[in-house]
Amino acid sequence: MAPPGWEGSYHGFHYTPVVRIGDRVIVSGIPAIEGADDEAKIRWAFQQLEAHLKRAGASLEDVVELTSFHVAQDHEEFRRRAAPALKVHREFFKDHYPAWTAVGTTALFSKGAPMEIRAEAIIGSGKRPRSEVPPEPPKAAKP
Repeated sequence: MAPPGWEGSYHGFHYTPVVRIGDRVIVSGIPAIEGADDEAKIRWAFQQLEAHLKRAGASLEDVVELTSFHVAQDHEEFRRRAAPALKVHREFFKDHYPAWTAVGTTALFSKGAPMEIRAEAIIGSGKRPRSEVPPEPPKAAKP
């Protein structure tokens, strides 16, 4: 299954952009390739993720796991290049936070992409509680 415009992934590169098995949805890696800068490219990738999920009958609320791959040569560059992804992530996941693994790598298949993102979702899980995380402790008052 593929959203319009992504058919070439299947026919040209021999992979399925979105696979649905029962209520489980797996979205293959989406490269951040459209936009004027890294943040815009990453936002575009998240928009594509949303479209891929919708095609399979899921939504961002159903996402239980993300994996992102960031182009970087060392830890400092990785942290700097991951910052736009953290910002965009907050725009798309406002009140539910899926599990997320961020990986640094020296290259991605799509030249010029600062990041690639993949996801797994369980249809309907957005309607159920996700995790048992205690509330953030109050910040200590400064004297």
